[in-house]
Amino acid sequence: MSRAPRNEAARRSWGEDDSATNILHVDMDAFFASVELLEHPELCGRPVIVGGTHGRGVVSAATYEARAQGVSSAMSMAEALRRCPQAVVLPVRHGVYSRVSAQVMEVLGEVTPVLEQVSVDEAFLDVSGSRRRMGGPVRIGHWVRAELRRRLGLPASVGIASTKLVAKLASAHAKPDGLLLVPADATQDFLDVLPVGALWGVGDKSAQALARWGITDVRTLAATEVRRLERVLGPATARHLHDLSHGIDPRPVVVSREDKSVGTESTFFDTITNREDARRVLLDQCHQCAGRLRRAGARGRTVVLKARGADFVTVTRSRTLSVPTDLARDVFAVVEELFEALGDPVGGFRLLGVRVEGLSRADDGVQLLLDDDGRRGAPERAADAVRQRWGRAAVSPASLLRPSHPAQG
Repeated sequence: MSRAPRNEAARRSWGEDDSATNILHVDMDAFFASVELLEHPELCGRPVIVGGTHGRGVVSAATYEARAQGVSSAMSMAEALRRCPQAVVLPVRHGVYSRVSAQVMEVLGEVTPVLEQVSVDEAFLDVSGSRRRMGGPVRIGHWVRAELRRRLGLPASVGIASTKLVAKLASAHAKPDGLLLVPADATQDFLDVLPVGALWGVGDKSAQALARWGITDVRTLAATEVRRLERVLGPATARHLHDLSHGIDPRPVVVSREDKSVGTESTFFDTITNREDARRVLLDQCHQCAGRLRRAGARGRTVVLKARGADFVTVTRSRTLSVPTDLARDVFAVVEELFEALGDPVGGFRLLGVRVEGLSRADDGVQLLLDDDGRRGAPERAADAVRQRWGRAAVSPASLLRPSHPAQG
């Protein structure tokens, strides 16, 4: 949920020439909330907030009905509910969003391999090599939005421009569920109508400093001499923002690197003081990590445990396996030993996490130990098949079927 300032004047047609606009920025609309609405269609049209459900929780995402009441990301849940008391609050489910995010990126990957995923719900695409096969950038943008809606039932906004900066600004002004093209020769006109805070690198402090010099929009910033800006912002920042104000952004779309690790962690609104409760959280996290490894066709060799106490002191412990694995039983065997060696932090555990590093492809082959049974992973893989057909809640380890652990954010 972007909170960068916008200007309604930018939400208009800037022309139809997409001949020099090879950069697309695809941004899913209210992603966490939109995913939740797929499972709760009865909430469509109502204000929905995804985030921590306890007093210290924060907003992770909100539908546009909630945003209209002043709800925004990173806002405390208490403040959000004060502004929108009729909102329905749903807990964050990072595992679900990660799985849907992978499906989104699969769709985008059909357009071009020159794909840079920058977060769970947004990516840049360079479509210069896709024109002959799929048509111009605008046609590709419409195809992306239609396919995401058809296959996943999710809305997305697309910005199209000649640079990454302007494409991202365009997608922000296309929201919700829209597409905005900024032709190359309209770049300066588009930027001129935006508040200066819309540019990357202009936070509240920089915006206030510029405002004291009468610089509140990009038009004024672009017309200001660099030497004057240097007195306000310093040499490096001044030159950087002056370039951006003229649409100068030479950064290419960088193909996202393969994940070097998979992991999950949970922050607790009420600290966990019971070690058995903490152990069950870790077991669930091990199953999440192992499931992600199998879906990615990968195995990991190093297991990492992360724990943070109520005093905010964070401890990490790790151990490397003799052979890589994609099984929760192997990961948890290590995590359990590492956890047993940890003392109880004063006030209990505020955060627990599990990560698996040193990834390799599952099809690279693994040397089995002499006493190892190659069928030992069959139960977990069978559970994967059940979950794929019937949902994640269809099957769980027996030890996790007791009342759930404290709420997480």
